[in-house]
Amino acid sequence: MYAVIFNGGKQYRVSEGDVVKLEKIESGLGDKVTFDEVLLVSNGQESKIGTPYLKGASVAGEVVEQGRGKKIRIIKFRRRKNSMRRQGHRQYFTAVRITGIKAEGVKPIELVAKKPAAKKAAATKTPAEKVVKKEVAAKKPAAVKKEAAAKKPAAAKKEAAVKKAPAKKPAAKKESKK
Repeated sequence: MYAVIFNGGKQYRVSEGDVVKLEKIESGLGDKVTFDEVLLVSNGQESKIGTPYLKGASVAGEVVEQGRGKKIRIIKFRRRKNSMRRQGHRQYFTAVRITGIKAEGVKPIELVAKKPAAKKAAATKTPAEKVVKKEVAAKKPAAVKKEAAAKKPAAAKKEAAVKKAPAKKPAAKKESKK
C-alpha cells in the first residue's frame, strides 16, 4: 500500500517503512507526526484520488533525524565586468519513517504467495520428436545455414544475384552567376 503526500510544496510517494527526507518540520527526534494532505492512496488493485486531498486519509510517521543536506554552490559571474559572487547553501531537512497509512474505503491487500505452476507432462511428445530436436541442437549454426541455402530453388538464387543496386552517378554542378 502506498500514498502520495504533499509537504513543503512537494509531493512524495511513500509506503509503510520508508524513510523520507522532507522539508524541516519543527519537532524533536522520536516525535510522532501525521500528514493530512494526502493526494492519493492505492493498495495495488484499487486507488482513491483526492480533489485535491482525500477526506479522512492520513499518513503517520516518526521523526528519525534532523539535519542539513549537501552544500550547494551558487556562483554569479558576469564576463568582462570583473565581477563574480560566490555563495553556498545547505538546506535543512527532517527524515521521517512512515509507520502507517490510513484511508477510508481502501483496505490493505494481504500478499499471498502464488502456488508454483504445474509442470507440463513430458510424455505428450513422441520419441521421434525428441530425437529430431536433439539433432537440430547438435548441429552448428553454419551447418544449419548451408542446409537452408541448399533447400532454396536455383531460380531464387539467380534472381537475388541479378537484383543489384545500380551505381549512383555524381550530380552535375550548377553554374553560379556572380
